[in-house]
Amino acid sequence: MLSHQRRFPRLAGILLLCGTVACGGAPGAAPDVLTILAPASPGGGWDQTARAMQAALQDDEAAGSVRVVNVAGAGGTIGLAQFVNAGPGRGDALLVTGLIMVGAVLTNRSAVTLEQTTPIARLTGDYELLVVPAESPYGDLAGFIDAWKRNPGALAIAGGSAGGTDHMLAGLLATRVGLDPTAVNYVPHSGGGESIASILGGQVAAGINGVSELAPFVEAGRLRALAVSSAERLPGRPYPTFREQGVDLTLTNWRGVVGPPDLAADRRAALTARVDALRQSPTWQATLARNDWIDLYLSGAAFDAFLEAERTRAAAVLDSIGLLQ
Repeated sequence: MLSHQRRFPRLAGILLLCGTVACGGAPGAAPDVLTILAPASPGGGWDQTARAMQAALQDDEAAGSVRVVNVAGAGGTIGLAQFVNAGPGRGDALLVTGLIMVGAVLTNRSAVTLEQTTPIARLTGDYELLVVPAESPYGDLAGFIDAWKRNPGALAIAGGSAGGTDHMLAGLLATRVGLDPTAVNYVPHSGGGESIASILGGQVAAGINGVSELAPFVEAGRLRALAVSSAERLPGRPYPTFREQGVDLTLTNWRGVVGPPDLAADRRAALTARVDALRQSPTWQATLARNDWIDLYLSGAAFDAFLEAERTRAAAVLDSIGLLQ
């Protein structure tokens, strides 16, 4: 944490997020430059979401310039801290967030929390996929579970940050098959790109990540899909579900965006309207279909209530798998 903060001091964070002399622009007006902070390395789900938003927003000629900044580390909480500490009230920045960050705030005991931001909208959902390298000896979920039960520590599982959705799924899977979730050898990474590289490189026995991130490697024959966390098989994806293989387990990851702290009502309304319009754009709808993202759009007071409920749910799941003890 300290070394990262030295690289990104508070002043640098302010300049990074504002990008203009008049940070935030006129109240209620669309900023000349909108910065979307993806709190992870390039290649993962938050980065994909931020860049898909950038593409869809810039298709609208009246939307102005949109840029994406990556700040990786600690399940998104380093990016969250930089976003919050850059200052309140700005109308020119969005932070990509989701269930992973909700969990990371709890497991990292982060001093900066999502309650300090301004909720804007929930955007998408994505199911989780358990995969092994193509040359793995485990041809199906049953074979992997049998080996895992014999020696859970010997089978390392790569995924995103500690306490995130991937980690939750690994712990829940262990619980469902009768293993002590605290015995899981989970190897966290700061972004999807890094965790996928470790799976492809054979550094771990298996990996968990979003379908949209792993599907290209499965289709290319470099990874083998053992199970997907949806209730039923996904259209066009021949991945067997956990349920159809005798494990009662489903989990949906979600992603959304929040604004800076203490955002005035008119600036919050302007940012929300901009994201509302993005959701309706043909570019965004095509992105949802291409990536198998579920449209879970929710904004306004309903998103506020959802975030509060998710904090309670995530705490219960993380406690049940031993991550908050």
